[in-house]
Amino acid sequence: MSTLIQELALRRTFAIISHPDAGKTTLTEKLLMFGGAIQMAGAVRARGEQRRTRSDWMAIEKERGISVSASVMSFEHEGLSYNLLDTPGHEDFSEDTYRTLTAVDSAVMVLDAAKGIETQTLKLFEVCRLRDVPIVTFVNKVDREGRDPLDLLDEIEKTLALDVAPVTWPIGMGRDLKGVYDLLRDRVILFDPGRGDHIAEIAVDASLDDPRLDEAVGKAAADKLRDDVELVRGGYPEFDLESFLAGHLTPVFFGSALKTFGVAELLRGVGRLAPAPLARKADTRIVEPAEDKVSGFVFKIQANMDPNHRDRIAFFRICSGQFKRGMKLKHVRSGKVMAVYNPVFFLAQSRELAEEAFPGDIMGIPNHGQLRIGDTMTEGEDINFLGIPTFAPEVLRRVRLDDPMKAKQLKKALDDLAEEGVSQVFKPLDGSTWIVGVVGPLQFDVLTTRIGAEYNIKAGFEDGGFVTARWVFADEPAEMERFMAANKSNMAEDRDGGLVYLARNSWQLGRAGQDFPKVRFTATREQH
Repeated sequence: MSTLIQELALRRTFAIISHPDAGKTTLTEKLLMFGGAIQMAGAVRARGEQRRTRSDWMAIEKERGISVSASVMSFEHEGLSYNLLDTPGHEDFSEDTYRTLTAVDSAVMVLDAAKGIETQTLKLFEVCRLRDVPIVTFVNKVDREGRDPLDLLDEIEKTLALDVAPVTWPIGMGRDLKGVYDLLRDRVILFDPGRGDHIAEIAVDASLDDPRLDEAVGKAAADKLRDDVELVRGGYPEFDLESFLAGHLTPVFFGSALKTFGVAELLRGVGRLAPAPLARKADTRIVEPAEDKVSGFVFKIQANMDPNHRDRIAFFRICSGQFKRGMKLKHVRSGKVMAVYNPVFFLAQSRELAEEAFPGDIMGIPNHGQLRIGDTMTEGEDINFLGIPTFAPEVLRRVRLDDPMKAKQLKKALDDLAEEGVSQVFKPLDGSTWIVGVVGPLQFDVLTTRIGAEYNIKAGFEDGGFVTARWVFADEPAEMERFMAANKSNMAEDRDGGLVYLARNSWQLGRAGQDFPKVRFTATREQH
């Protein structure tokens, strides 16, 4: 069997999605701990510097305790290699999350046992559904009082239109939590409330009618478990791998990330159930991971990860072939060949040189602005991977520069940040100052902070009078000229010179569409 086929079978590339505060960052920490990447998780309860979770590195993330940039972490556990992509938990960063989800083969959805499905979980789930990403569900915080597990399962079924198949089941909840029962392997994993900062697993192999079950958790809890399992097995489908891989069914695990309980079962579940790297759709064909030639795409750019060096890292998902350091790859958009000498693997803030990499792996490629989000790189073939769009921004503001002498530096800062995909920059054709568009208002706080810290420029954002933007296209050049002449004060160009119509309200946007039926207005633009 070839090395490529063997390595493919060992890879699992997945993201974690959740509503803010559901425990996603803590769960990420604990998964890394199982992979031996962190000796003691920087649990959210720890003090001072310990509170700084390993996957949140940007200053604003540390101040607010939220994740706003997707990070990548690689680790190994029980012979498998995992690539974990930690997505932004805040709804204002849904575009970064969407692009991150283009680079994974499965996702873990974290729910708070007391709150169930929250608004942001629903939004992120809808993004997964667009791509039929298989989803594993982890119901977190069962060490606190929460909702009835059956009630939570019903909510997942009704709200997400997804079949549920419980894999583990809680024995009690909150103060009465005794453990979880593994429905597939007939065993009890006992809960030890004193443990949380390191790994401990006390398991008892006991089927439901085994007297050892009563000894382990007490007769009352054992009897309730027997009733619950009877209801679960009668009311919900058994786990079906095909249905899961098609995105129609989710296996459900229960546990507590903070107490490191049920996390091992979740990780083993991802290893056992989640798919190895999948085939990818390109503009001319489907690319299979076991092909000999290397191909992949850039789904994220991060600038200034190291503030001492103005570095720029392109996050590159390998889709096919075996990559070796120093390899020459064709940058399809420009047609140029690049030698990739210093690719890196990530472990939260630390990096190591990637000597070789396989499909499913995420490499960081240091570069000086040649690579953009959506770019494809191959061993020579002219293909473009699909499904990495730019979305029309939902909030638009005009840039205000405190020192006009720094206009040139500001343009560089805005271009750099737009290249990362955190914002979009539009140059109005009437010559007025730049308009910046984002998906959510919190991104303006991030932009202001980063422009100040990384470029030493004092700038702010103010209302520019526009509420939405659309890319505009027309088959007849004369029709586009007529449209532009009639809407001079609303026209702008994006960074690539694409024409954009900026609307002052939804009525104006609708009216422009009625008045110019031959002009197409689009809210997304595929990136190549």
